[in-house]
Amino acid sequence: MKTRDIYLLDPKQLSQEIIAVTFAKTSRSPESFREIAAGLTDEKSAEFHDKWVVGYGHASVAEHAVLHLAFENVSRLAIESIESNRLASYTEKSTRYQVFECDSFYTPANIAASKVAELYRDTVHLLFDTYFASGDPVRAVILKKYPRQEGENEKKYEGRIRSKWIDNCRYLLPTATLANVGMTANARVLEHAITKMLSHPLEEVRAIGAEVKRVAETETPTLVKYANRSEYVAKQMRKAEWGRRNEEATPEAVKLVSYDSDAEVKVVAACLYRAGGIDFGQARARAQAMSADERWQVIEEALAQRGDFDVPLRELEHTTLTFDCVMDQGAYFDVKRHRVMTQTPQPLSVELGYAVPQAIVEAGFAAEYDRAQQAAAQAYREIATEFPYEAAYVVPNAYNRRVLLTMNLRELFHFAHLRGAPNGHFAYRRIALKAYEIAKAVYPGFAPFMRCEKYPSSVEIEQEFFARVA
Repeated sequence: MKTRDIYLLDPKQLSQEIIAVTFAKTSRSPESFREIAAGLTDEKSAEFHDKWVVGYGHASVAEHAVLHLAFENVSRLAIESIESNRLASYTEKSTRYQVFECDSFYTPANIAASKVAELYRDTVHLLFDTYFASGDPVRAVILKKYPRQEGENEKKYEGRIRSKWIDNCRYLLPTATLANVGMTANARVLEHAITKMLSHPLEEVRAIGAEVKRVAETETPTLVKYANRSEYVAKQMRKAEWGRRNEEATPEAVKLVSYDSDAEVKVVAACLYRAGGIDFGQARARAQAMSADERWQVIEEALAQRGDFDVPLRELEHTTLTFDCVMDQGAYFDVKRHRVMTQTPQPLSVELGYAVPQAIVEAGFAAEYDRAQQAAAQAYREIATEFPYEAAYVVPNAYNRRVLLTMNLRELFHFAHLRGAPNGHFAYRRIALKAYEIAKAVYPGFAPFMRCEKYPSSVEIEQEFFARVA
C-alpha cells in the first residue's frame, strides 16, 4: 500500500510558474509532484502556459501561481480599484489606528497642470489641517467619556482609546490620502485585476496597473503578459448617463429592495437534500408541507450548536437579500472588503451630504469641521466640471454614497455579527445592524442564530455617535 505524503512545493526553490505547471501535469502524469517538478524548467513551464493556459483557455492552472504584492503610497481612491477583486486577500493601512501625515496625499497630473491645481491643493491641505486640529479636542472628549480603568497602565489605556478618537477625526481625510495595502492573489485573479486597472478612468490606477504587470512579470512572465486594457471594461467603468439623480429621494441608511420570501422553506429543503435520498423537488415539497414549528426544529438543529469559530451551514447560501444602502465613505471603505457579497457602488460625490460625529460637536469643533467639509464640496463641484473622475480625490470620508448590496444569508450572518460588534467603527456598525434588523423582521426563524441580539440597535448607534448622518 502506498504511503500518504503531504508536503510543500517550496517557492524558494521553484518559480511560481513551475509550481503551477507541476500541479497541472498531475492530471495526466503518474509521477509524483516532486518528480514532475524536477523535470521542469522555466522555459518548459512558459511553453506549457502559452499552449494550455493562453492557447486553450485552461486558466485555472494559473491559480496555482500565487504572488504577494506590496502597494505603498497609493491613494485610498485607487485602493478601491485594487481591492475590487473578489478572489484575493488584502490588508491595508488603517485610518482607525494610525494618524496620517500632512503631506500624505496624491495629486493627479492632469489637475496639477490645470487652472484648478491651487484649489485642489488648498482644499486637501485644509482637510488635513482640520484633521490634525481636531485631534486634541476630540481626544479630550474620549478621555472624559472612557476613563482609565483600575489597574490599567498608560500604554494599555492608550491602546484601548486610540481608535475611539481617531475614528471621529478620520471623517476629514480625503480619498486622495496615501496609504499602503498588501495583496495576495493568484495569477489568474491578477491578470483580471491588471486588465481592470489598465482600463480604469483614473490615470493613477492605470499607472498602478502597468506597474503591477511589470512587477508580476518578474515572477509569472507568461501568466500575466497578455493582461492589457479592455475597451469593453473601460466603457463599463465610465459614468453612465442611464439615470438621473432624484433630488427628492430619501437617503435611507439601509432599504430592503429584494429578498426570498420563502427563505425558510428553501434552506430547510437544502438541509433535507443534503441528507440524501431525494431530489430537490421532493425536499422542497417536504419542507413546504411542514408546520412552522417543524421547520424551526430543522433550522435549530442546523444552527443552534454552532461554536464560536464555526461558520454557518452553506445551505444558507441558497437564499439572498438585496439592500440599497446609503453610508458614509469611511463606512464603505470597510464594507467593500466583504467581497463574497455583490456590490454596486455609485460614484463618490458630495450630493448626499455628510455625516457629523457626535464627538466633533462635543469637542466644540463643529464649526471648523463644517467649514472644511463644505469647502471640499465646493471644490469637488468646481473640479468636476473639467475632471469628473478626479474630483472624487477631494471628497472626505464623511460624505455619503449609495451602494447596492446583494448577499446570501450565510454572508449576512457573518457581516451582521462581525461589523455590528462593539469593537467596530460606529459608521459601519449602524449599517450592519440595520441590515440585521431588517432580516430579523422578514426572517424571524433565522434571527436567533445570527448572534446580534445583545448588540445595541442601529438607532441607538446613530443617537450615540452621530450628531447628523447626512
